[in-house]
Amino acid sequence: MRVVIAAGGTGGHMYPAIAYAKAFQRHDPKGHILFVGTGKDVEQNILSQEGFSIEPIRVEGVVGKSALSMFRALWLLPQSIWRSLEILRAKHTDLVIGTGGYFSPPVVFAAWLLRIPRVLLEPNAMPGLANRMLGPLASRIFLAFESAMSFFPSSKVRVIGTPIRQAFVLEYPPALPQRVKHLLIFGGSQGAQAINTAVLEATERSAIIRESVTMTHQTGAADCERVRQGYERLGMQADVQPFLFDMPKELAKADLVICRAGASTLAELAAYGKVGILIPFPHATHNHQEMNAMAMEHSGAARMLRQSELNGQRLAEEIECMMQDIPALQSMAGKSWEARKVDATEQMVRECRSLVPC
Repeated sequence: MRVVIAAGGTGGHMYPAIAYAKAFQRHDPKGHILFVGTGKDVEQNILSQEGFSIEPIRVEGVVGKSALSMFRALWLLPQSIWRSLEILRAKHTDLVIGTGGYFSPPVVFAAWLLRIPRVLLEPNAMPGLANRMLGPLASRIFLAFESAMSFFPSSKVRVIGTPIRQAFVLEYPPALPQRVKHLLIFGGSQGAQAINTAVLEATERSAIIRESVTMTHQTGAADCERVRQGYERLGMQADVQPFLFDMPKELAKADLVICRAGASTLAELAAYGKVGILIPFPHATHNHQEMNAMAMEHSGAARMLRQSELNGQRLAEEIECMMQDIPALQSMAGKSWEARKVDATEQMVRECRSLVPC
């Protein structure tokens, strides 16, 4: 089977797409997988680590943009559709998968024109504009949250969870945390300066944190040196990296995670039964990260802290509360494990294969 996956921009879009790609490879080792994205460095870096290639198209987003930027995006659209048609024809594509985001519409629309089966993945509690627009053109739509069902034709929808890579699938539940001795902090594939600053301030304010825990901190490339120097000044033992490629390894070590609330991140936390202090990205389209975080908090698997409320003192209090109430931490870890849906990838691949004529 020859599959084209429209995915790009951030790790949140890339990693679920990689999960599908590897699942397709397991089912059909002779098949071919191609990614279509924006050509950003983060796409190249992630996919080269995973052994996949990518074809870039010229495309830009429209949500939250100025009138001039919107005009430019619309002017580029016919070009991106034409380029997508060229790619799909050249690769003799059997199936197209759109992962949401502004890079998906040209590829999915081109597949519709060519009568190639089209699949959408919507991993968020509040669907993005691209997927809502593409819903009528899709052959099948896979959702992570039931709350998103009302936005799509019910006959096309399957609620399966968020696909995760095989490396995140554990055979047995992990041991419950006995204390908080290691923190994992990350703000998405490009880091989050607000989280980085709050963690440094929290560490400076709290002797308990400084004296009791070690840290792994993904900062993003732009903020790495500042954060590294901050920990050195505080005398803290911290592994500071611009990007973490082996997230399963890092999650396995962590007793508590401080992170954003993207759908992939939450699925990976649940797969390892980890407890998160979730700080949603406040500018996410349609505020979908806050809705994701609220769903996890309501399930008892995480705590949410809005960025508007974020400062060093408040974050220190949240961390110390988790450190001092181990029974509550263990209960949340159990709820997180119960929320996992590790068969989403296999479900999706089976359904996708049924859409493609033999």
